[in-house]
Amino acid sequence: MPNNGGCDFVADPGNSALIQPIFWTPQIDPATLPFTAGPSPAGDLRVRVDDLRAHAIIEHDAALIRLALRGEPYDIALADADDSRPLGAFVMFDELTLDRLIAIERLWHAMFGKRVPPDLRLTPQRRHRARLMLRVFDARVAGASYRKIAEQIFPNLKHDAATWDENTVRVTIARLVRDGMAHIRGGYQRLLRRPRRSR
Repeated sequence: MPNNGGCDFVADPGNSALIQPIFWTPQIDPATLPFTAGPSPAGDLRVRVDDLRAHAIIEHDAALIRLALRGEPYDIALADADDSRPLGAFVMFDELTLDRLIAIERLWHAMFGKRVPPDLRLTPQRRHRARLMLRVFDARVAGASYRKIAEQIFPNLKHDAATWDENTVRVTIARLVRDGMAHIRGGYQRLLRRPRRSR
């Protein structure tokens, strides 16, 4: 692990942020699954530490590994794992419990060769909107007006100065700037969770 002469860096400062492996804690990312040694399962299906490590593509340390199964990554946090005993997934009982159960279901399907249900957290629509928010926010920080941003984001938009203040696109751009700021201030972590309906 690289260091600054006295302390190890958590991440390799020589790597671009685009290729740096990121591991989230189970408290932040419901798809980071804690596994621990458990009782023997009722049937023949079981998972041991060696089964997980056989699919590891990154081992952050002995307790945090990233698997690649059927072309998708799965992060596992091992706690009190015993090489000889079967593992069980530990599910925290909190506001993300349903997300955690979906992540376990997806891993189970991948581990045992079943069809894996889609990951509903980062849908194509959410990914597109997140990119749009960051583009709009960056443009605003660089000094672009809402109107100039709208011309770039919506090139076919017809508007003039007289009607701009009432234009619904102006409201859309303002909302994208606001939401982009919220993402930068930590709201991006919501992308790790399934979309929720506003209450």
